[in-house]
Amino acid sequence: MKKIFTALVFAFLSLAVFAQNPMMNRGGMNGGQMPSGRLYGKVVDPSNKGIEAASITLVTNRMDTATKKMKEAIVGGMLTSKSGDFSIENVPLFGRYTLKITGIGFKTYEKAVGFDMPNRDAMSSGDMSAMLGAIDKDLGNIKIEIDDKVLSNVTVSASRPMMTLGIDRKIFNVERNITSAGGTAVDVMKNVPSVNVDIDGNVTLRNTAPTLFVDGRPTTLTLDQIPADAIESVEVITNPSAKFDASGGTAGILNIVMKKNRRVGYSGNLRANVDS
Repeated sequence: MKKIFTALVFAFLSLAVFAQNPMMNRGGMNGGQMPSGRLYGKVVDPSNKGIEAASITLVTNRMDTATKKMKEAIVGGMLTSKSGDFSIENVPLFGRYTLKITGIGFKTYEKAVGFDMPNRDAMSSGDMSAMLGAIDKDLGNIKIEIDDKVLSNVTVSASRPMMTLGIDRKIFNVERNITSAGGTAVDVMKNVPSVNVDIDGNVTLRNTAPTLFVDGRPTTLTLDQIPADAIESVEVITNPSAKFDASGGTAGILNIVMKKNRRVGYSGNLRANVDS
């Protein structure tokens, strides 16, 4: 009787797998593949914030028929969403895999992953959640480390690059922007990627008016009051952390970093209009 029940459980598990892979039921091009499942999770930085556009690759070792040697083969892959989420589907259930994660400014992450099929006790008890969980595996939050060497190589150089990446922001070097010379911060913003400026000088970030900061603090200045030649860089923060919530910067923040020799003020107005 126990053997019959176990066989029924396996039949149920197979039906669940086929339900997730309709091509197998129709006898399509995937009809000869083994039962498969899904691996999903979220990539986060050391502060547990999701990392966008991290590269996810799932690989396994297979025999190369030409060389008769084991060779690494890609099973699936994708880029993480804005929140750091990823999902790799149609992964064969019976296999050993390595999950590889890479991102700009982060160390490469590798981990052995696979599907944990339920044991005989779980199957005998009829625990359907364990069976379904086996083919739909949550890898949880995967924390990857910042690569200090990469960041130092990017930010410290004889000629500063046009753009560098911080942990939570993109930093654009204005000193190399010749077209904004002699203008105002409005002209600078016209040359900053992801920032839009209309004919009236109104600035939007992802279709929303951003909060303006100067040297890391909120300001009542308008962009046309800030001379372009006084700006060192512009920091674009599209997903402000909790520390910015009190400033109302959840829609995005443009932080203008002034040159050191211009921070005292421009015609006596700049610092007077910066909130303390």
